[in-house]
Amino acid sequence: MKDKKVIIVGSGIGGLAAAMRLATCGVNVQIFEKQPYPGGKIRTNNSPAGLIDSGPTVLTMYEVFEELFRACGEAIENHLEIVPEEIIARHWWRDGSSLDLFSSFEKNMGSIRDFSGVKSAQEFQKFNSLSKALFRLFEQPIIKSPKPRLLPMIIKGGGHLKALYKTLVKQRILYDFLEDNFSDPRLTQLFARYATYVGGSPLMSPSILALIWNVESQGVWRVKGGMNQMPKCMENIARKAGAVFSYGKSVDEILIEDKKVQGIKLESGEKILADIVLFNGDPQALTTGLLGAQAKESIPHKSSLPRSLSAYVWSFSAKPTGKKLAHHNVFFNSNYKKEFQDIANGIMPTDPTLYICAQGNNKDPTPSSTNISRFEIIINAAPVPNTKIFDKNEEFQRCKNITFPILESMGLKLSLDPKKEMLTTPFEFEKLFPGSSGSLYGRSPHGINSTFKRPLSQSQIKGLFMAGGGTHPGAGVPMACQSGKHAAEMILRGLNLT
Repeated sequence: MKDKKVIIVGSGIGGLAAAMRLATCGVNVQIFEKQPYPGGKIRTNNSPAGLIDSGPTVLTMYEVFEELFRACGEAIENHLEIVPEEIIARHWWRDGSSLDLFSSFEKNMGSIRDFSGVKSAQEFQKFNSLSKALFRLFEQPIIKSPKPRLLPMIIKGGGHLKALYKTLVKQRILYDFLEDNFSDPRLTQLFARYATYVGGSPLMSPSILALIWNVESQGVWRVKGGMNQMPKCMENIARKAGAVFSYGKSVDEILIEDKKVQGIKLESGEKILADIVLFNGDPQALTTGLLGAQAKESIPHKSSLPRSLSAYVWSFSAKPTGKKLAHHNVFFNSNYKKEFQDIANGIMPTDPTLYICAQGNNKDPTPSSTNISRFEIIINAAPVPNTKIFDKNEEFQRCKNITFPILESMGLKLSLDPKKEMLTTPFEFEKLFPGSSGSLYGRSPHGINSTFKRPLSQSQIKGLFMAGGGTHPGAGVPMACQSGKHAAEMILRGLNLT
């Protein structure tokens, strides 16, 4: 099938997954990427301690990648060293308390019992069972299906009617549900945080997102050398199968004639013809006309609205003192609702929750309190209006004056003089990912039916497909990979290769 050409616009995880699958099936694949590297939101920054992962740092649902590599005739363990994390995350509160969670139910029961008492452990046990039931309901008909199917979920839900009633009928908002099910407000705060993993506010996200806890509880992994090794490895496998990567090439337009894809036009004006184009970017870039007027008709305009959360992201190296950090750490604020009220009002939270990924250094990736280490700090933020211009100097000063005093007040001192280049703002994310409004997760998960409103892999334009965190099945590294697999399988079926 080398005479059939597929062009992939963007080399994020979704685009790379599709490239791997298509190329290893003998399809002529060419990937165009405006950046000089693969990975999309998986990006890095330099530091004296080595490369810092400055995008996603949590790898869950490892089996999604195992299945992809296996489908391409490869074993992932032959290419990457992926190590399970014993501690999922270490959590800190303003009162000085802390809690470690593990990928072990028994350890979590003991940890929560020691942290908050027997009643809280019993509440967690019930919540854990509910989260597991919800994930089982969603996994096959929603996550692993190219098109979300409600009927199979309802039929399968016969044995989980209580779970469905609690989350879909009785308590539709995640935060309200957790407040009703945990007597300790710190645990409400902790499990509400999982809404932010898919770009939602816990005050507006559906309680069905309680299932995200089950995903994390099944295991969190670390890629040796950093998350940036995953896209590099995926690129290498696609290249070995014949895929061609063209970096530093910005696509100006997807060429469409009579509602059928013809190819692409580069920013340079060069036109390249193709049978199929797979767009691996934010779907809102299509609906706003950034890829040409005719591409605006490829998906419904509302399928990419409302927008998900953005973030302020610090990347730097420093010597930490005062706290023994795990790889993943969360420093909670004193008023969780206020944080998301600020975001809803479009302003930088005055007292945010701080996620810190302590990445060690290039010689020792273990978090250390005695050596210079690499850090990423993420603060949830609002997406940016396309009409507003932001002052980086002002945002930098404000974010610096919020972030580091909070950490010092909670006992963590970082030896650094923050610089502007260490901070990436929502406005800069919009520049990195055009059409996104700075949103890092595509469409917001707010609303009980948001799962069914995301764009699917196949668009309304013949030959135009999509993949990435903005398409079904949703945001996150494994979901982006799954979307690429869905798109590739649909393309292969269309080419009669499956």
